[in-house]
This record gives sequence, structure tokens and C-alpha cells, in this order.
Amino acid sequence: MPKDPADKPAYLSKYTKLLDEPTVNNQTIVLDNIIVGSIAKFVMEGDAEITYWIDRKFWGHGIATKALKDFLDIEAARPIFGRVAFDNVGSQKVLEKCGFVKIGSDRGFANARQKEIEELIYKLDN
Repeated sequence: MPKDPADKPAYLSKYTKLLDEPTVNNQTIVLDNIIVGSIAKFVMEGDAEITYWIDRKFWGHGIATKALKDFLDIEAARPIFGRVAFDNVGSQKVLEKCGFVKIGSDRGFANARQKEIEELIYKLDN
């Protein structure tokens, strides 16, 4: 995300670069013809990583878990890593339900919070 999530030109610029990047697999999550989120694989420092986002009003309905399971069926990169905020228990459960195993922690800057936070690192080997 750009530093200012409301900065549409910055978002579109970043998104356009992602779409042109051959190592990125970016998908839209649609429910009943409504866009409810996105999911993607990208490569950072040589490692495949997963990221996903679900509109808050759709949380708690299993959408992220189903989207991630479906995505992992079409995305062959392994191992694949997931990073999640230390206090995002819902996202931690999504990764675990999809076979990811917690392997450690790190610190990273969270644009949405505008500060550095602890992230838990998850890994899926197969």
C-alpha cells in the first residue's frame, strides 16, 4: 500500500508495476459478483511470499481461507512464505488452516499503521 491509502495515483502506479512484473501472480477475490479482496504471490529477496486482503465487512466468513486454498492450487511456487502482524489472529488462523507453519518473527514497517511492528513468519513447503 502507498503511505496514504487514499492516494489513488500512487496506488495505480504501484499496481501497474505489479501487473507488469512476471514473478507476481495477482488475483481478485469476487463473491456474488462483488470484489471483496485480492490475493497475490510476489518475490522478495529471492523468496516467494503470499499476501491477501479482504474488505473488513466480509471478515469472519471463511472467504480468506477459501481464497488462499484456491490460490495455492494454481500457484506452484514452494516454499512460499506469509507474514502477518503479531496481533492479527484471524490472518494467522487463515495461514494455519491452509497448511502454513509458523517459523519465526521479524520486524517490519506496516504502512497501514505507519510504524514498525512485529510480524510472524509462516512457511508452506508443499
